[in-house]
Amino acid sequence: MAAFGAYTAAWATVVKVRERPLPDRPEPWDVALTAVATFRLSRLLSKASVTSPLRAPFTTFQGPQGAAELHEEARSGEGKNTVGELVTCPFCMSVWVASTLTAGQLLWPRATRVTMGALAALAGADALQLTYSALVDKTTGE
Repeated sequence: MAAFGAYTAAWATVVKVRERPLPDRPEPWDVALTAVATFRLSRLLSKASVTSPLRAPFTTFQGPQGAAELHEEARSGEGKNTVGELVTCPFCMSVWVASTLTAGQLLWPRATRVTMGALAALAGADALQLTYSALVDKTTGE
C-alpha cells in the first residue's frame, strides 16, 4: 500500500508541477475507454503467456489457464511473494494500470487515448476470437 501511495503521489506531483488542469468531471467516453483499456492491459500483464518472462522472477508456472493465458503462483520469499501476488492478479494490477492511464490522460492526453484505443481494439479482437472459436466448436460438435 505504501508503494502504491508513493506511486500515486509521484504522478500527482508531476501533474501539479506541469500545471495540468483537472477536468470538472471525467467524460463518459474516457471512463469507458479507460475501463476497457485497463481490463486488457491488466490481463496482458498478469496472465498472458507472452509476458510470462516479466513475471518469472516472482512466480512459479502452474499450467495453462484459458485462451493464451497462464496460471502462475507467487514465489515465496521476502518481497517476491508480494510482487508475485500483484503480477498474477489482474484485479490488483488494474488499480495500478487505471492510475497510470488516468495520469497519462492528464499529462499526455492524445498519446494516452491512442494507446487506450489500441488496447480497447485488442480487447474487442480477443472477444471476437473467443466467440468465433465457440461458434466453430458448437457447429462442428467438438
